[in-house]
Amino acid sequence: MGNQLNFTNTLMETLDIKIIELSEEKAIATMPVDDRTRQPFGVLHGGASVALAETVASVGTYHLLDKEKEYCVGLEINANHIKAKKEGIVKAVATPLHKGRKTMVWDIKIVDEKEQLICVSRCTMAIISI
Repeated sequence: MGNQLNFTNTLMETLDIKIIELSEEKAIATMPVDDRTRQPFGVLHGGASVALAETVASVGTYHLLDKEKEYCVGLEINANHIKAKKEGIVKAVATPLHKGRKTMVWDIKIVDEKEQLICVSRCTMAIISI
C-alpha cells in the first residue's frame, strides 16, 4: 500500500475534496457545492456529503495507522442531512470517538461557511492487516 496516499484519479479528485488539517485528534476536509456535487433540484447531493464524510474519516484513520502493516476501509456510515446548500464550500470536521486495534469510529460534522450544520455523520472504519 505504501506510506503516501495518492489522491489522483480518485473520487476525491473528481469531487475536489481537499484535506486541510490532519492530526491525531481531528481531520478536516473541504468540498465545493457545484455541478459535480449537486442533485437535480440544485442542492448538495446527500451522496456527495456521505462521500466527503467517509473520505475525511478514511484519511483520519489512515493517518493513525502503522502504514507498513495496516490499511483501512469503510465498514459502516450513516448521515442525517440537516440543511440544504446550493453553492459555496462545505467543510467536514471529523473527530475520533473510538480508536481501536481493528476499528475506528468517527463523528463527522459538515458545516457551511457560516458554521451552520449541513450534515452529521458517523463512520466506522475497519483496520486491515497487510
